[in-house]
Amino acid sequence: MSEADIGLVGLGVMGANLALNIAEKGYTIAVNNRSSARIDDFMAMARREGLDARALPEADLAAFVRSVRTPRSIIIMVKAGKPVDDMIDQLVPLLDKGDAIIECGNSLFSDTQRRFERLKPVGIGYLGVGVSGGAEGARHGPSIMVGGSREEWRNAEPVLKAIAADFEGESCCAWLGEGGAGHFVKTIHNGIEYGDMQMIAEIYGIMRDGLGMDAAEAACVFKRWNEGPLNSYLIEITGHVLEAVDGETGRPLVELILDKAGQKGTGVWSAIAAQELGVPATAIEGAVAARSISSRKDERIAAEAIYGRPGAGGMAAAIDDLEKALLAGKIVSYTQGLSVMARASEQNGWGLQLSTIAKIWRAGCIIRSRFLGQMATAFEGDASTNLLMVPDFVALMKECHGPLRRVVAAGAMAELPLICLSSALSYFDASRQARGTANLIQGQRDFFGAHGFEIEGRGSDLHGVWPATIDKAAE
Repeated sequence: MSEADIGLVGLGVMGANLALNIAEKGYTIAVNNRSSARIDDFMAMARREGLDARALPEADLAAFVRSVRTPRSIIIMVKAGKPVDDMIDQLVPLLDKGDAIIECGNSLFSDTQRRFERLKPVGIGYLGVGVSGGAEGARHGPSIMVGGSREEWRNAEPVLKAIAADFEGESCCAWLGEGGAGHFVKTIHNGIEYGDMQMIAEIYGIMRDGLGMDAAEAACVFKRWNEGPLNSYLIEITGHVLEAVDGETGRPLVELILDKAGQKGTGVWSAIAAQELGVPATAIEGAVAARSISSRKDERIAAEAIYGRPGAGGMAAAIDDLEKALLAGKIVSYTQGLSVMARASEQNGWGLQLSTIAKIWRAGCIIRSRFLGQMATAFEGDASTNLLMVPDFVALMKECHGPLRRVVAAGAMAELPLICLSSALSYFDASRQARGTANLIQGQRDFFGAHGFEIEGRGSDLHGVWPATIDKAAE
């Protein structure tokens, strides 16, 4: 007999936590996993939390599908790439028209688009769903970004909205558009997250190497900042990370952690998408590059031995300037990410609403912050998709770009690496320069490749008369 409201395949940490969240919200969930031992582990966990009565374990995939009420919604939580396609291949013969597969991993949006198109002709919906908030978010309320089949989304909507984070009575879950829209927004979310984390790390580097602050002192500053305009999840946890003490040595734990940052691909996907769409996203690109540089530990050690230690001479900077510099950098990072989403929406016909995206990021997700509410309100009443042109944020940038400029300049003189903060400043300056320098580049391109240029009032595809004495082919 079909008894479950929804099904879930893949009981890793995220999948198990989502399943427990669903059960806790009063829905009955059927669960399946390739390894039956993992199913047993999950049921033991559900019993400990008093939720086992709402969990239906089924090791046989066909029986698992039959146990879900029609029209079925089946969540899959498996590793991105080929494992997702393999699972789809197994599920499709067992599903009926009107059923839906809901993929909640971090899949490349173009893969999601392909799967959506593949299943549309057979009447099976495909939802690519971005879930942000980590393991704790999955268990207690993540931000949920839904893309794909709108009709089949309606079937899963009550469950997904119930398990999402709540912000002042509003669920942080929304359908954003067809095809790969949800996974694209989640990818750019992660790119913004990369930039945000890197900027925070750069400010920490100034505190440690430029100002000589210890981890406990830096923790106090971040905790204070979390009570003001920078209030956000990442600022909050930064204070906790910096104050943590290693039990064995009594030293700050952060000082013992190897300075090699990992990455799972979404930041790279964000940077690639921005490049392909022709939208500058220098904060994301800089953050990806910074993580790559961090992985080259041996090379960095050898280079320091040759050139000397950056920041060895110290750095003069006001703590208030650091706070405002970080706020300005954060605004630029969001500006770039939102601009990428706006262009992708236009190109793919998704109809993404930036105000809606800002709203569902206000709670549950890693990049939740105080100014997302301000951003949501601003985009509801402003047609611009450029955050730097929205009045509230214009005022903030006018207040904060000076401190950002001072911090970047002082950091450069102290030889401290500020990849994201400096790129944010350069982006801001380039974006507000009415007369740039690309005219020279266009002249160069025409000189060596006859690419043409435009002169206002004369038309486009014009060419210059260049000195014949220079061998253009050699250039």
